[in-house]
Amino acid sequence: MRPPQNRRVFVVGYAAATALGRDFATTWRRALAGEAGFRRLSRCVVETRSNVVGEIPDWDPAALPGVSAKEALVWNAGYIFLTVEMCRQALADAGLEMDAGSGPRTACLIGSALNGSDAYRIAMDNYTKLGPLKVSPYLLPNLCANVPAGKAGMSLGFTGPIIAPEGACATGNHAIALAARMIQGGDADFALAGGVESCLIPEIILGFTNMLATIKVGERDRAYNDPGQASRPFSLDRKGFVLAEGAGVLLLAAEDCVRERGLRARAEIAGLGWNSDAHHITRPRADTVVACMQAAIADAGLRPEDIGCVSAHGTSTKAGDSTEAQCLRAVFGPHLPQVPITAAKSQIGHSLGAAAAIEAALAIESMQQGLMLPTINHIPDPELADLDLVANQARRQHCEHVLSNAFGFGGTNCCLVLRGL
Repeated sequence: MRPPQNRRVFVVGYAAATALGRDFATTWRRALAGEAGFRRLSRCVVETRSNVVGEIPDWDPAALPGVSAKEALVWNAGYIFLTVEMCRQALADAGLEMDAGSGPRTACLIGSALNGSDAYRIAMDNYTKLGPLKVSPYLLPNLCANVPAGKAGMSLGFTGPIIAPEGACATGNHAIALAARMIQGGDADFALAGGVESCLIPEIILGFTNMLATIKVGERDRAYNDPGQASRPFSLDRKGFVLAEGAGVLLLAAEDCVRERGLRARAEIAGLGWNSDAHHITRPRADTVVACMQAAIADAGLRPEDIGCVSAHGTSTKAGDSTEAQCLRAVFGPHLPQVPITAAKSQIGHSLGAAAAIEAALAIESMQQGLMLPTINHIPDPELADLDLVANQARRQHCEHVLSNAFGFGGTNCCLVLRGL
């Protein structure tokens, strides 16, 4: 094998669809204004108090350019057209055209925690109600994790490697990290990397409800009359995360290709750390989480005090937020009160495999604008008083390096250090 080229890797474009909006610009505008994108579930009917969710507003795959009525019918796993559209938007945002030079050198690494579970549900409904011949012959490709990236390539014209990383709620960061290593080593010049999730079906909603992961909104909860208050990371009254659909895709490029193509670098993938807990399926292990953050900072050639902001995993669960705070104390020590912390899930919910990629895009835009997004719905928790949470409204503050955290079921961890430009 040839030696790695050790090229620097930059972010030159990004796209997102979230509960705040079906494109990045809308998501950013509403996030900066301190809004939340939550509402009562409308995608399906489920008898549960965990019925406050994050739905992408006005999302209709059949209305996308180039999607016929038949295409929309047979490709009924929501993550497929979400992937295609986000890849298209990320390329457009960067101004990169797929041609004879770029197409074969563009990889696509888009992951999902649950893949085509919505398509499987439709197939099972057809099977039980209409019989075996009504199971779609497209079911299997709808379930194949790499097919969304493959469909994006067919639509947009890139022929580099397509891979579907799967790291549960850390999937987005895993995809970015793997793509960065591919470019750094010379296996690709460009990469579309991120995560996509279409998870709002009864079985998934009830599964999270019954494992006590999502918030149950009763009549006495402050979100009962205002669903926007349901997600409250690091808040005294946090009670579980808000399940959300969403997608985030970053376009990465090698330094030499940025120059040659006249692209605008927004940020650099400066460092990454990844490991696993070997501990518990859902409860994090503090020492390995600490090691993951430290590895990302060291890989960037930095010290903890060089980090200007933390984009926290911040799910809004009692134990999860407390453990992440504990780990941040171990990493930053007495410097922690000087490190601003943001938690985007307060506004867009937890979109599982897509969450980290969306949060990375928001963090990069924050560095570009010199504005830190708010962690809304916050009531101070005395046990977390040492955290400098950017609470309830945006803060104007320059930041050169962001530590972006993501941790997932099965004990999988992936942290990135993003350098602003």
